[in-house]
Amino acid sequence: MFIQTETTPNPATLKFLPGRAVMGDGTANFPTVDSAARSPLAQRLFGLPGVAGVFLGADFITVAKADDVEWLALKPQVLGAIMQHFTAGEPIVLEAPKAVTEEESDEVVAQIKELLETRVRPAVAQDGGDIVFDHYADGVVYLHMQGSCSGCPSSTATLKAGIENMLRHYIPEVTEVRPV
Repeated sequence: MFIQTETTPNPATLKFLPGRAVMGDGTANFPTVDSAARSPLAQRLFGLPGVAGVFLGADFITVAKADDVEWLALKPQVLGAIMQHFTAGEPIVLEAPKAVTEEESDEVVAQIKELLETRVRPAVAQDGGDIVFDHYADGVVYLHMQGSCSGCPSSTATLKAGIENMLRHYIPEVTEVRPV
């Protein structure tokens, strides 16, 4: 098994590509060891000293490191843990989160979600992260940043210069974008 790695705009995270599906559909964010109870892979990675977060994408794993750890020491351990997990055939997650279905009564929210899904999420996934809609109120769109986007030094610029400008262009009701 060959696992590729890619840097991300966030120096505290690396993107690992195992060459096969990880989540297949959707994503899973585990910002702490306590949140990783439903993912044997995330638990294995949190067992390594210095792992501070795990994000699972369709075909990648983004790992965040603690500030006092260097990638030179941690990267080989992460590669080994991922390889061991996949070759053992163990599950990535034990159960998928229950999908929340709600009627889209607000046309603005539907437009925001559509633009995020088609234009924003594919781009940030290339950098090992995800941006998820939280809510919309009084012209402000609130987004939850995950994976390499969480804590990234350039995430504020991405929100303001990229996402906010795009949403304001297509949806005049949007006045601002804020992280949650």
